Amino acid sequence: MNVYVRELVSSLSQIGIECTTFTRADREGLPAEVLVEPGHRVVHIEAGPHHLPKEALPEISDQFCHGVMEWIAAHEKPDIIHGNYWLSGVVGHHLKHELDVPFVSTFHTLARVKAEGGDPEPKWRDRAEAEIIQCSDAICVSCAEEEEQFRRLYGDPHGRIEIIAPGVEHAFFAPGDQAAARKAINVDPDIPFILFVGRIQPLKGPDVAIRALAALGRPDAQLAIVGGSSGSNGDVQSSEAHALVDELGLHDQVQFIEPKPHHILSTWYRAADIVLVPSRSESFGLVALEAAACGVPVVASAVGGLVSLVDDGETGYLIEGRKPADYADAMRTILNDSELAASMGKAAVERAKAYTWRAAADRLLDVYAELGVGTLVTCHDAGEEST
Repeated sequence: MNVYVRELVSSLSQIGIECTTFTRADREGLPAEVLVEPGHRVVHIEAGPHHLPKEALPEISDQFCHGVMEWIAAHEKPDIIHGNYWLSGVVGHHLKHELDVPFVSTFHTLARVKAEGGDPEPKWRDRAEAEIIQCSDAICVSCAEEEEQFRRLYGDPHGRIEIIAPGVEHAFFAPGDQAAARKAINVDPDIPFILFVGRIQPLKGPDVAIRALAALGRPDAQLAIVGGSSGSNGDVQSSEAHALVDELGLHDQVQFIEPKPHHILSTWYRAADIVLVPSRSESFGLVALEAAACGVPVVASAVGGLVSLVDDGETGYLIEGRKPADYADAMRTILNDSELAASMGKAAVERAKAYTWRAAADRLLDVYAELGVGTLVTCHDAGEEST
């Protein structure tokens, strides 16, 4: 989500739109404002203690909203409020009524979608999202599959649903020399190298990746899991992932790598033979797109936006269900056929070219312009919705 907001706002600013991103000051010493680039500034809002777990953030949303309103009162009323994630949606919903401006929501993840994938959220989050949905003038989704899923789980919203496909920064994510990439990250040039990028949490399926490696039956293969733990239970989940590696006797084949700066990830992608994306649910799947842009076949779960990003049998494989053996079979097919792997890599690069942040910004600007001359959605009681 951080990448999404940063890249999309950057592209909006580059086509002449003045953008201000409000975020909570999560540590001491942050400047009140940062000019990221001409036309884009980030404002740090003081709200609650600096070091707060993610689960405590709903408790300080009113403070955050008050801080945003104070900043706006001292500067200029915005033409559009755009909330990313449900917590920002709660604040954006309030700001819409205070300022009488259009309100756009991009959820990135939704409680009912996560629950369907076996990762339930508290009921109060679901209620909050329902309220945001019923007052949003536009809801942005990443692909047709996400729109279908949204309508199935939440019904038709009172506002409009707009498909805004994310992009990829092709200056960073592009094909390159695999041997050089492996040398840069100290990976043996002659082994099968499999990559998983994402948070260590059930939603992203690191356990499936680890079990798939075991099922592959290649003692020379290596799996790198690049990403940190997430949430109040993150340390437990990370410990469970390490314990699973030990249980399966894979401690010599699995590396746990701390999260990397976004632009550095391209080196890890280029070094890989396969990128695994075994998510339980995925609104879009930016990892799959970045891997494709680097010319690497992707083996992914057939859920959400991954269905629109991976062309099964052409740029990688889509796996129905969560059986590690099925992922292993797909990986084995790619690893045993160098011509197929090369063909998939080339097709993946061509597929990824259709996704740019500039195209996403142009599409979003059209939505903003249309909302600016229309009638705002009247706030409805979420308890009256039909789902």
